[in-house]
Amino acid sequence: ASDILEKTSVTVPALSRPGIGSWGVKEVVEAVATTTGTTSYTEVLEANDVDGEVLVALSNEDLLELGVSSLGHRKKILTLVTKYTAPPVPQPTNTSPSPSGGSPRGPPPPDYENATDGTRVVHDDPYLAPYAQVLRDRFSSFSWWKTEIERHEGSLSQFALGHTTYGFHRVEGGVLYQDWAPNAHALSLAGEFNNWQWDSHPCERREHGKWVCFLKDNDDGTPLLRHGSKIKVCVSGPNGRALHLSPYARYVEQDSGNPVYDGVYWESKPFAWQHPRPPKPERLRIYEAHVGMASEERKIASYREFADNVVPYVAECGYNAIQLMAVMEHSYYASFGYQVTSFFAPSSRFGPPQDLQYLIDVAHSFGITVLLDVVHSHASKNVQDGLNQWDESNTGYFHGGEKGTHAVWDSRLFDYSQWEVLRFLLSNLRYWIDEFHFDGFRFDGVTAMLLVNRAVGDLPSDYDGYFGAAIDVDALRYLTLANEMLHELYPFIITIAEDACGFPTLCRPVSEGGVGFDHRLGMGLPDFWKETLKVKDEDWDMGKLTFELANRRWKESTIGYVESHDQALVGDKTLAFWLMDKEMYTNMSILQPASPITDRGLQLHKLIRLITCALGGEGYLTFMGNEFGHPEWIDFPREGNNYSFDHCRRQWSLAQDHLLRYQHLVNFDKAMMKAEIETRWLAMGHFVSLKHQGDKVIVFEKGPLLFAFNFHHSKSFVDYRVPVQLKGSYKVLLHTDHISMGGHDRLADAVTYSTEEEPHQGRPYSMMLYLPCRCALVLKLLEEESKVGQSKEKDVELDA
Repeated sequence: ASDILEKTSVTVPALSRPGIGSWGVKEVVEAVATTTGTTSYTEVLEANDVDGEVLVALSNEDLLELGVSSLGHRKKILTLVTKYTAPPVPQPTNTSPSPSGGSPRGPPPPDYENATDGTRVVHDDPYLAPYAQVLRDRFSSFSWWKTEIERHEGSLSQFALGHTTYGFHRVEGGVLYQDWAPNAHALSLAGEFNNWQWDSHPCERREHGKWVCFLKDNDDGTPLLRHGSKIKVCVSGPNGRALHLSPYARYVEQDSGNPVYDGVYWESKPFAWQHPRPPKPERLRIYEAHVGMASEERKIASYREFADNVVPYVAECGYNAIQLMAVMEHSYYASFGYQVTSFFAPSSRFGPPQDLQYLIDVAHSFGITVLLDVVHSHASKNVQDGLNQWDESNTGYFHGGEKGTHAVWDSRLFDYSQWEVLRFLLSNLRYWIDEFHFDGFRFDGVTAMLLVNRAVGDLPSDYDGYFGAAIDVDALRYLTLANEMLHELYPFIITIAEDACGFPTLCRPVSEGGVGFDHRLGMGLPDFWKETLKVKDEDWDMGKLTFELANRRWKESTIGYVESHDQALVGDKTLAFWLMDKEMYTNMSILQPASPITDRGLQLHKLIRLITCALGGEGYLTFMGNEFGHPEWIDFPREGNNYSFDHCRRQWSLAQDHLLRYQHLVNFDKAMMKAEIETRWLAMGHFVSLKHQGDKVIVFEKGPLLFAFNFHHSKSFVDYRVPVQLKGSYKVLLHTDHISMGGHDRLADAVTYSTEEEPHQGRPYSMMLYLPCRCALVLKLLEEESKVGQSKEKDVELDA
């Protein structure tokens, strides 16, 4: 404690506040002690001879080491220290006399708790106070645009119905076509219906860059434009004249031998939905998946194959959400779906649109939520079958010049300040929900959207960066409008941001001054694990490990994960392959003893996934196949690999073979998901009570659960004392040492552990555990004692 105080202390003149007098750390802590009924904090400080005029810039970690275990107590201390040690904020002087006729007084401080101007978030994060005006400006910009949309379009939801009028639509007597092409000189329609004559069916120009054409049915009542017939738009503009696909095309397909996609007029019957949407999950356990690579065969799998074969397996594993990648049409398969060419067309390489509807209906029958990986951060540069140069200009839906092209992705960047671009993107969101019954979105590339430099170069590292010129205010406003519309229209909606820069307020409600996302991906965690695996586990830093896993913004939900599709792409490899490498080719059979490398890999694979699921966020994600330690990497068929499908598939048989060790990893993953379902630990706060570097032991609590990890490579501990907050008897809920999970059977399921009246590491109780090396166990307080403990410990708050 002395060292902490010495490091963090600064001597300054005592500050005086009306009615308070001179406040130092001692006085602050004593005030807190009075309100909380404890004196231990005062005693700690007195023991270190803290002077009353020494004001200490204490951090949360410092208070933890000082023994302030309760989150509520720490918050009160930090709030008071901040309040009475920070220099006064200059305020405009109010020279009017006070009601009592006394001396003039200044205005009262802002009431952030009840603010309606976008600054409500400051109440929960006082460090945002210097940026309150930026928050007001952003909220004002959002509000102005929303009001203008409502004034001109009726409502935000009505504005986002562009997909019901733009593109091709069957109406009485024919098909009505409409599109926005602001820089075009002329538009006409050509296709199989008119033998590809470019000039026989011209479009009429309307105001605001809109073009319209009516394709009247034949005299005998048969349609001129038939369902399934190919059609394109002939566009003349500044760059010349060429055939393009409608931006609102609902189905496009690629003929064999022709790399360019054709538009197809699609007029299928409404899908007969059989199952309602499942309730919105309180805790997300996400299974990230790619339809095309979901088969073990060397081919592109279909929507129906995925529905019939993969969805039941996902349900069996215990995941409650599937996040589908690469659904929006993309002409280049190897782009993993991130070079979108047709935003309103489900990829035809996996089957017709109704088969995607079937997939989602099947998922809903299992109670599984389905999320779409939506790409609104950029678009493919393809001209003939993409959105690029759609109106034969270099702008249209995009910025012009260098601003309109991503330097690394070589793709086009949307101009979010344009009315019709907003309509296009917002309508795209409504389309996927209304037509296909998706339950939410994972927004790709949010960091690149938010930053003026498109995440090429340095990312913001402090509040000055997040609330300064580095932010693209137009993109920020679009994301805010999108979240506002989605949450207003669809109570079940889930929105997740793929953000790598830790943007503050990203996952706070729009009404409070946030961007409105429900969750963000914990993108730093896979990078942390990748760097950690480059170091021998004997040298892993337990303090750094817990800090990285638990370090996230308060009240902004995070989806934790060890690896997604990103970590397995060609040039990298899966977690299992990082751990075991070539041993996975020769030592995964249970008919021979596991080599030291294989055994180390199996045990650490389980520990890493468990501690990430338990400590890394309020949700959890894995990529298809990684739950059983899929080997190698992902590489789509392309010229560089002779168009091979060898690494563009999932080898499900590895986990199904009872003679291979992959079964052990999937057995553990299922058990982990089952334990989370039973206890709901993702919804609980946490408190890390022990991080012992020498022993390589980590202990933390989540409500009535206690998690104990021994990362030591060789040292097992008998009667290892661990700190406990809640008194009682604990049963084993889960451990990693089962034979069926590739363990060594050193732990018993039937053992009950009881607490002792011996405080330890700042907790009032402790108990003795057997902790084998490279092993973890989760204990649960017996229910009847948990209720008693909760009533006695109702003032105890676990760390959020």
